[in-house]
Amino acid sequence: MKLLEEKIIKEGKVLPGNILKVGSFLNQKIDTDLLAAMGKEISHLFESDKVTKIMTVESSGIAIAAAAGIFMRVPVIFAKKHKSGNIDGEVYCASSHSFTHGNDYDMIISKEYISSDDNILLVDDFLASGNALCGMLELAKKAGARIAGAAIAIEKGFQGGGDELRAKGIKVRSLALIESMSEEGIVFRA
Repeated sequence: MKLLEEKIIKEGKVLPGNILKVGSFLNQKIDTDLLAAMGKEISHLFESDKVTKIMTVESSGIAIAAAAGIFMRVPVIFAKKHKSGNIDGEVYCASSHSFTHGNDYDMIISKEYISSDDNILLVDDFLASGNALCGMLELAKKAGARIAGAAIAIEKGFQGGGDELRAKGIKVRSLALIESMSEEGIVFRA
């Protein structure tokens, strides 16, 4: 998606440790025109996949998932990173590791929100090594749901997570796929 790539080049900042800061338009401050365009593009990429729900993980993926859900006209569910007082009843749980934050956490989703009748589209802001997506895949599998695929805003292709998921037969579509990045610049995969 050329619009997202241009925004990354203009406003993104490469930080030490292969971290790409996009807080000025995608995380802390959201460019709503860009967000709408991303939601529309995700809808287009998965329009023939009979998606019944979109799943993401709190918190940065929620806006992107919601934008896609609006265009696809399907509900959005998100896994929480901590069990809280407003989660009652039975839950599905999966463990994951955050590349950006360098910590492990549990993904939790109420069983009432996902079932074997669902065909889930996984959505996230970043794909690096694939840990978050693997956690969401595990949650869907525990519920007996099918996976339509995964829509990613920004994939760090050089970290291999997307390629591993594609090798497992998962339809992964990234709006911006970075081949390499350094303080000198960012190169997108053709």
